[in-house]
Amino acid sequence: VAAQKCRKRKLNAILNLEEDVCNLQTQKESLKKEHSQCSKSINQIKQKLNNLYHDIFSRLRDDQGRPVNPCQYAIHCSSNGSVFIIPKHLAKSEQKQDNRKE
Repeated sequence: VAAQKCRKRKLNAILNLEEDVCNLQTQKESLKKEHSQCSKSINQIKQKLNNLYHDIFSRLRDDQGRPVNPCQYAIHCSSNGSVFIIPKHLAKSEQKQDNRKE
């Protein structure tokens, strides 16, 4: 009787583990799909941001009316919502300061 109970507990444990494995596999597939959707969304947002960046720089002009070179300048958004066009060397040093603060 004790051996039968032991075998029954063992079979129940195995069945429970198999059910857990099945549930985890389903969850894994769901997470993979969600990850794929998030990656697609991120790539779309990056593309839109890149297009916006190029559109903004195509419209900007310096004091003499010449187009602003996007290789030399960067768009900077401050914490209060202000947007500035600053030289890239200043943007890089500011990013380093922000990283140090974090």
